[in-house]
Amino acid sequence: MTKKDVPQSARIKTKFPIVGIGASAGGLEAFESFFTSMPSNSGMAFILISHLDPTHVSILPELIQKKTEMTVTVITDGLKMKPNSVYAIPPNKDVAILNGVLHLMDLPQPRGFNLPIDNFFKSLAQDQGANAICIILSGTGSDGSLGLKQIKGQLGLVMVQDEESAKYAGMPRSAIATGLVDYVMPVDKMPEQLIKYTRHALVEPTGRICNNKDQFQKALPKIFILLRAHTKHDFSLYKKTTIIRRIERRMHVHQIDNVQDYVTYLQTRKREVYVLFKDLLIGVTSFFRDPEAFDILKNNFLFHLIADTSEDDMVRIWVAGCSTGEEAYSIAILLQECMEKQYRQVDVQIFATDIDEEAINIARSGLYPLSISADVNPERLKRFFTREENHFRVKKTIREMLVFAPQNLIKDPPFTKLDVLSCRNLLIYLGPELQKKLLPVFHYSLKPHGILFLGSSESIGQNTTLFKIQDKKWRLFKRQSTLSITRPILDFPVLPPHEHTAAAQTIETVRKAENINSFMLVETILKQSGTPPCAIIDEKSNIVYTHGRTGKYLEPSIGKTSINILEMARPGLKPVLSAAIRKVSALKQEFSYNGIDIQDNGGGIKVNLTVKPVLAYGAVSGMLMIIFNDTTPVKNQIIPKKSKQTENVTQLKQELQFTKENLQTTIEELETANEALKSTNEELQSTNEELQSTNEELETSKEELQSLNEESATVNAELQSRIDELSDANDDMKNLLDSTEIGTIFLDIDLNVRRFTNRITRLIPLSSADIGRPIKHFATEFKDFNIFEHAQQVLKDLITQELEVASRNNTFFRTRMMPYRTMHNVIDGVVITFEDITEFKQFRLTTQRLAVIMDSKDAVIIQDNDGTITFWNKGAQKLYGYTEQEALKMNILDMMPRENHQESLAFMENAFTGNLFQSLETQRKTKDGKTITIWLMAAALRDEKDAINGIVTIERRN
Repeated sequence: MTKKDVPQSARIKTKFPIVGIGASAGGLEAFESFFTSMPSNSGMAFILISHLDPTHVSILPELIQKKTEMTVTVITDGLKMKPNSVYAIPPNKDVAILNGVLHLMDLPQPRGFNLPIDNFFKSLAQDQGANAICIILSGTGSDGSLGLKQIKGQLGLVMVQDEESAKYAGMPRSAIATGLVDYVMPVDKMPEQLIKYTRHALVEPTGRICNNKDQFQKALPKIFILLRAHTKHDFSLYKKTTIIRRIERRMHVHQIDNVQDYVTYLQTRKREVYVLFKDLLIGVTSFFRDPEAFDILKNNFLFHLIADTSEDDMVRIWVAGCSTGEEAYSIAILLQECMEKQYRQVDVQIFATDIDEEAINIARSGLYPLSISADVNPERLKRFFTREENHFRVKKTIREMLVFAPQNLIKDPPFTKLDVLSCRNLLIYLGPELQKKLLPVFHYSLKPHGILFLGSSESIGQNTTLFKIQDKKWRLFKRQSTLSITRPILDFPVLPPHEHTAAAQTIETVRKAENINSFMLVETILKQSGTPPCAIIDEKSNIVYTHGRTGKYLEPSIGKTSINILEMARPGLKPVLSAAIRKVSALKQEFSYNGIDIQDNGGGIKVNLTVKPVLAYGAVSGMLMIIFNDTTPVKNQIIPKKSKQTENVTQLKQELQFTKENLQTTIEELETANEALKSTNEELQSTNEELQSTNEELETSKEELQSLNEESATVNAELQSRIDELSDANDDMKNLLDSTEIGTIFLDIDLNVRRFTNRITRLIPLSSADIGRPIKHFATEFKDFNIFEHAQQVLKDLITQELEVASRNNTFFRTRMMPYRTMHNVIDGVVITFEDITEFKQFRLTTQRLAVIMDSKDAVIIQDNDGTITFWNKGAQKLYGYTEQEALKMNILDMMPRENHQESLAFMENAFTGNLFQSLETQRKTKDGKTITIWLMAAALRDEKDAINGIVTIERRN
C-alpha cells in the first residue's frame, strides 16, 4: 500500500463523476458502441484519450457526435468541464486535470514513445480521488495499466473491455493482468453498469452505508474473520478508516446498502473475499517514486555506504511492503550506479517482502509494461532493462541482487543486521498500536547508524530515542543506539497453530534464499584460494557445504541417514573434532590439531585438522569451516601394527585429553556466565530501586502536568483567537493591496525582499522563493532608476522620496519610497510603491495639445467615418460662423455645396485609407449661406488597435 498523492482536503472535486476513456487501435468502434448505449442525461463528463497522429487533424469528435446527443468538444487549454458532455483530446497533446479544469501539455517527443492514457489517469486520480472512473477499451500495448493502479488506489472505479469483443486485446489484457479491474465486459454493456454504480456511489448516495456506525462496528470483526479464514492474514490492527473505505467501495460495486448484507455476500461468495483482500492490498507504486527522495538517498547515504563497505562485508537492505518490486529494483539500480561511479564491486543482498504473493511473483519476474518509461529515464532503461515485445525486463545483474519472498510484517520475524530498511507508505495503513510496536522492530533490525526510509506522509511518532531525523521532507532517519539490545516481542493476536507452521515455512524459504548468493560467494573464495578439502557446518554440526574430496575423513553413518559431521567422522576423528567444534564455537577463533590418526578402510592416515569460524556472509553467520590436511603424501599408508591393548590405551588417552579440554572450557564458560548473571542481578536490583523512585516522581509530575495542561488549554484558546484575527487581518491587507493595483514591495533593514504584491512582478522578476534575497540582485524594467541606491538613501535620511520613473516599454510610474516603521516606531526597512500614471500623463499631454488646437486661428475639424463632426475649434467657429454646439450636431456634407458632394465623398474615402493630402482646394458653405473657397489638409486618426476611426482636417480660407 502507498500513500495517496493528494490529501483529500486539498482536492476540489466536481459535483459530477468524471470518466476517462482510453483506447488505441480499434478504439473508434469501441467509442461508437459505448456512446450509442450511453444516455445523454447520465450526469457524467467523458474525456476521450486515444493515440493520435500528431500531424493529422482528428475527426474523432465529429464521428462520436453522430452517436450521441451530448455535445462533443475538442479539449482546449483551461477548459472547464460540464456534466453530460464529451471531451476529446487533440493531436500532439497530453491532457491533465487540475481542480476540475482540463489543461493541455505539449508532448515531450511527438513521434516518440508517449503514454497519454497513463498520464491522464494519474492526473485524474490525483485530482478527483474516488470521483474518478477509468475505462480501457481496445488497443495494442499496455498504456493505461499504470494509470488504473492510481485510480484504484484512490478508491475510483476501473472498467475494461473484455478481450473477446476487443478488436485489439493488448491494452485490455494488460489491464486485466493487474488484478485490479472491477468490471470486465463488452462495451455495449458498460453504460448500464456505469450508471448503476455512479447513482449508488456518487450521484444519489443512500447514506445508509456509513451512517449506522454501530452496525459497521459489529460487522467488521466478522469480515476480519472471513479474511483470516480464507487468506491467513489478520487485518484487525489495520487502520479502521482505510478498511471501511475499501469495504464501502466494494459495496458500491455490488450496489449493496447494508453492511450486514455484505457480510452475507462474503460468506456465500469466496471469490469476493479474495477481491476484497486484493483491494486492501492495493500497491500504488512506481520506479523512483518521489525522485528527489531517491536522489537524496543515493547521494547522501548509499554512495557513502558503498565507499565504507569492505570487500569482505555485505550490504544488506530490506524493502518491506515491496508490492510488485519497483521500489526494490530502484534501490538496486542506485546501488549499482554508486558502485560503478566508485569502480568498486561490493556484495549486495536486498530482501524484498510483501504480504501479497501475486505481487511477489510479478516482482520476481522483473517484467514491467512499456509505460514505466514515464518513470525511468532513457539512460537507465538502456543500461538496466531489456525490451521484450510489449514489456521491459530488469537485467539479470540487477535481479541477482534481490531476494523476493512473501512475508507478513505483523507476525513473521524480521531481517537483521541491515544497512538500510525501506518501508515506504505502509505504516499509514496500520493502526497507531501496530505502528508503535513495529518501529522498535525496525530499530532492532538495523545496524548501528543504519538508515530507515519511510514515505513522505509517515513519521516515527514518539520514537525519537530510536531514530534521528536525517531528512525531514523525505523521511530519512538514522538508527540511534539504546540501552536495550533485545528485540521487542510483538503482542499480536494469537494465530492458529497452522498459521505458525506456515509462517515458519515461509521464513525457512527466505533463509534458504538468503544462503544461495552467500554460498556462491564462499565457493568462489574456496576455488580461488586453493583450500584443501573442507566442510562447512551450521550451529547444529550439520554439513551444509563441502569442498574437495572428503571421503577419507567422513563416511555415511550406519542406520538412519544423517548429515551431522560428528556422526559421519571416521574412527579416530570424532573426539578431536567434537572438542575442536566446541572450542571454536565458544571462543570464535581458529584452532588446529596436528597428527590425528584416522582409520581409513583397513589402513590409516595422519591428518592435520583446522576449525575456524566462517565470516558473516549474509545468512552464513555462525557457521564453521572444517579443513582436512593430510600429513602423509601416500594414500592409505600402513601404520605399524600395535597390540590391541596398546591401541586401546592410546585411544583412551586421547579421549581423556580431549575430555579434559572440553571440561575445562565448560568450566570457564560457566564461571563467565555466573559472573555475568551476578552482575546483571546487581544491576537489576539497582534499576528496580531507581524505577520505584522514578514512579513516585512521575506521580507528582502527573498532578503538576494536569494543572499545567488546564492552563495551557486556556492560553491556547486565546492564542488561537489571536491567530484567527491576524489571519483575517492578513487576508484583508492582501486583498486591499491587490485591489489598489499599485505595485508594492517591502524591504527589510538590510534591503532584502520581505513581501510584495503581484503587481510588482511585472516590473521586478520576483517569486515566493525570492523572499529574503537582496533587492540589488534583481534586474528591473526601469530606465535610469536604481531602486537599491534610492532605498539606501531613504534609510540614511529617513525622508520620503517621490519621483516619476519610466519603464523600458515607456510606461510611467509615480514612485513613493518611505521608511518602514513598526508599531513601536522602529525603522525596520523601506516600503516602495509604484503607481501607473501612464494614462494620466497621456491625458495631460492630450489636454495640452487640445488647448493649443482650440486656440488655433486655423479651423480644426474632426469627423468620424460617417462624416459626423466630433470636434470643432474656435478657428472653425470664426471661419464658418457655427458655434461648437451647433457644429457637433452637423454632418460635414451639410457644409458642402451639393455639386461638391461626390468630390467630398471620394476625398473622405481616400482619407480613410490612410493617405494624407498636402493640400486641397474645395468649397464650404458658411452659416449665413455664403460659399467660400478654402484650402485644407487631412490626416487619418487611429485608435489603440491602429484602426482608422476618423479624419482631422485643418482648413484655411483661400
